[in-house]
Amino acid sequence: MIKEKDFSAKLAEARDYIKECVRMSPDLGVILGSGLGAFAELVLEKQAIPYKDIPHFPTSTVEGHAGQLVFGKVDGRQVVVMQGRFHFYEGYNMHDVTFPIRVMQGLGVTGLVVTNAAGGINPDFQPGDLILIKDHINMMGDNPLRGANLSSLGPRFPDLSAAYNLEWRQKALVIMQNYGLRPQEGVYAAMSGPSYETPAEIRYLRAIGADMVGMSTVPEVIVANHGGMQVLGISCVTNMAAGILAQKLSHVEVMETAGRIEKQFVSFVQELVRVL
Repeated sequence: MIKEKDFSAKLAEARDYIKECVRMSPDLGVILGSGLGAFAELVLEKQAIPYKDIPHFPTSTVEGHAGQLVFGKVDGRQVVVMQGRFHFYEGYNMHDVTFPIRVMQGLGVTGLVVTNAAGGINPDFQPGDLILIKDHINMMGDNPLRGANLSSLGPRFPDLSAAYNLEWRQKALVIMQNYGLRPQEGVYAAMSGPSYETPAEIRYLRAIGADMVGMSTVPEVIVANHGGMQVLGISCVTNMAAGILAQKLSHVEVMETAGRIEKQFVSFVQELVRVL
């Protein structure tokens, strides 16, 4: 069980190490999901810190995740980019998974753009679509705020009725239209993984209102909201979920689809950073 004093000390150590390495004060964080790491190449005056060098940071073990924290400027705005994230299915606990969000909070980050590769449940979606997350369903069986509340970081019972900032979503929908993307929103369901869902599970998720499904994002969004951050979520539909089409699922397909829409994704997020 998390102890506030010990956890706060770890956060301070990680934060102080980063401040010694980087002379920047970003106010926006970006988390890049599987196959979407190319956005980090846009960052100017770049300073990259491998996760393994940051005290108490986990390390990413998933193909398509570079595993580094990138600081720099995008269109003149100071940002910090997670090029690769941590997942519950890798064996990390929820506090490990969300540790980078807490560190961002300590660095003064007030806004977060979180991206992921997701399976499409809504039959109106197609592989390659970018979908704004308007809400989520936590099916992971755990919550990163479980245990003693870190009162210095946020309230005991945070409100998630607007977990994904409406104003930011409205701006993003306009940008999608301007870039020739279909302006779409959906509800993201988070499963623990690492196995893909069964067709029966997908039918259940569709029945309770999910439009796409994945194995990340929700813990990070919960913690970001707990810490008072504004959040925008984007899912890249890399495949249709089990049972929607008569085909088997693989991580190779996820990576291939993410690679195919990479340029559109990068341009879209670059414009988001400019206007949010």
